[in-house]
Amino acid sequence: QLVESGGGLVQAGGSLRLSCAASGLPFNKYHLGWFRQAPGKERVFVVFGEKLANSVKGRFAFSRDNAKNTVYLQMNSLKPDDTAVYYCAAALRTSDSYSYYYKSEIYDYWGQGTEVTVSS
Repeated sequence: QLVESGGGLVQAGGSLRLSCAASGLPFNKYHLGWFRQAPGKERVFVVFGEKLANSVKGRFAFSRDNAKNTVYLQMNSLKPDDTAVYYCAAALRTSDSYSYYYKSEIYDYWGQGTEVTVSS
């Protein structure tokens, strides 16, 4: 099970840190990523490890604490376009290619999402 938290309403230029806590799975064996889905749009890749979508480069960062079975998404300099429901996802399969983890279909588990709203 994956449970996201930390979403909320923030003004443009502000920051939020999202958390995703995992339970019931061997956390160290899974690869974790973040995706987001804006209103009326498809779910899209945000970050996997050090690899970031172009739209968030320089503003977002991923981190992982294996001792706490938790991953984080630090979001700085937020923009109204960042408004979305943010999801963490866990994949067991391993690939040497980072781009493999950009695809939502390879993930085995998803959280329920946490909503982020950025006001202008």
